[in-house]
Amino acid sequence: MGNKNSCCSFGSPSPPARKAKAKDPPVFEEHLPEGDLSTNNLQHISEREGDDGDNLDPSVDPSAATLFLERSKQSLENGMTRKKSSHQIAPQGGLKKSSSCSTIYLDDSTVSQPNLKNTVKCVSLAIYYHIKNRQSERRMDIFDERLHPLTRDGVSDDYDRHNPEHRQIYKFVRTLFNAAQLTAECAIITLVYLERLLTYAELDIAPCNWKRIVLGAILLASKVWDDQAVWNVDYCQILKDITVEDMNELERQFLELLQFNINVPSSVYAKYYFDLRSLAEANDLSFPTEPLSKERAQKLEAMSRVMQDKYTAEAHRNGMKKWSSLDNIRNDPRRSVAILS
Repeated sequence: MGNKNSCCSFGSPSPPARKAKAKDPPVFEEHLPEGDLSTNNLQHISEREGDDGDNLDPSVDPSAATLFLERSKQSLENGMTRKKSSHQIAPQGGLKKSSSCSTIYLDDSTVSQPNLKNTVKCVSLAIYYHIKNRQSERRMDIFDERLHPLTRDGVSDDYDRHNPEHRQIYKFVRTLFNAAQLTAECAIITLVYLERLLTYAELDIAPCNWKRIVLGAILLASKVWDDQAVWNVDYCQILKDITVEDMNELERQFLELLQFNINVPSSVYAKYYFDLRSLAEANDLSFPTEPLSKERAQKLEAMSRVMQDKYTAEAHRNGMKKWSSLDNIRNDPRRSVAILS
């Protein structure tokens, strides 16, 4: 039983190793030879470790740059930008809103509660740059619209030659989100799953497959993120000509290509959110701003006081001294009153 050359290459440690003392732990590396495959076609945890160096997965590692932002920079460096809509081309006579002592302008999009319309626009723009700056034409049959059409009319003969415009992608994504009543957070998770698919499956999103890839990512993101997930049969009510069997097969293969890794760390989610805002700023997609109301200011103040009390209590428990402001020292503090319009 103590023979290292056992027929079970990934078996549990031998009994003598389990009885070893704490100062002499068993050496598990002897039972996990590098490069070998696990038994029963199951991938061992050591085989799932990310590659060191440059091959970092942006959908898992928060320190890795997002793919869509890198590809958008390629277009900006080459002087190629997306076509602007009519209201963006027309000269804007109004001045940019700026905050003053009496009025503070804020947009209603935060990392915890993103703006739905602008987030969907930014995700559509990220997909647009993925298609436009794809590096190859690697495809899979499950995502090909000729083999699995979304409409009864099928596709044209040149369906894989012309890149879709940003507004065409936005219209498709917006229709799904409005009909299924999905949230802005779900849009960010959709983009994470899309880039994870491109990394894991080593394929490219192209004019021939972008709709089905986006549909599969939205389908999976809605089930993982939202408490009341949309069923596959509900998407068949939105896309009238698609069958439930096709939706089930699309979801199954999408999961398999992701290696059933549907976890999205909060740090990765935040990275994608702020990179989408950077993408919007670089492409003149401004988030709408509104004056800070009295009710919202009170909510922000209440939230900040709660966090301040929390960190103060933790500092006292750890024996750390915290400097007090003049308002906390004086018995009758004089606070300046802000005028909120």
